[in-house]
Amino acid sequence: MKRLLLLALLSSTLTGCGYNTLQAQDENVNAAWSEVLNQYQRRADLVPNLVNVVKGYAAHEEKVLIEVTEARAKVSGMQITPELAKDEAALAQFQQAQAGMTSALSRLMVVVEKYPDLKANQNFLDLSAQLEGTENRITVARNRYIESVRTFNTTARSFPTNLTAKMFDLNPKPNFKVENEKAISNAPSVDFTSEKK
Repeated sequence: MKRLLLLALLSSTLTGCGYNTLQAQDENVNAAWSEVLNQYQRRADLVPNLVNVVKGYAAHEEKVLIEVTEARAKVSGMQITPELAKDEAALAQFQQAQAGMTSALSRLMVVVEKYPDLKANQNFLDLSAQLEGTENRITVARNRYIESVRTFNTTARSFPTNLTAKMFDLNPKPNFKVENEKAISNAPSVDFTSEKK
């Protein structure tokens, strides 16, 4: 009788411990992170095609093309595992590599502006549209990841589930951070006073 009562008491306390909730939310974080990686991989796969199309038009812009290729190699060379999303330093390094890719792509687009024929090329237009769509997908995937981390971290830090989280080593997860928060907190200045003569 005592055993049955103890078992009933134990099972009733375990149902409120939040273990299953934490596990489900941890899986949501992992799935959201996989989608972020999926979209970054899609972008990395598009870059060589984009570079090849631009190369045909802008062969003397080799420096920018090399920068894009090197940025892609740096991103592709990273060891990307599910543990990356759990390690704040590794996540920061990953974000830095992705920022380098974004920067290199923006320099490539500046080169493209110099070549009106290139901007009218159907292959370039298709790749540009795919790249723009991919950048939008990356933003959506990162937003979903941020939200799933927020949900998990809230549960993992709330009582009484925080006790279960500590017991099973389910620590709060790091999230995406902005590289230069202070710089982007100021509105950009736009000056229309310089007129072309």
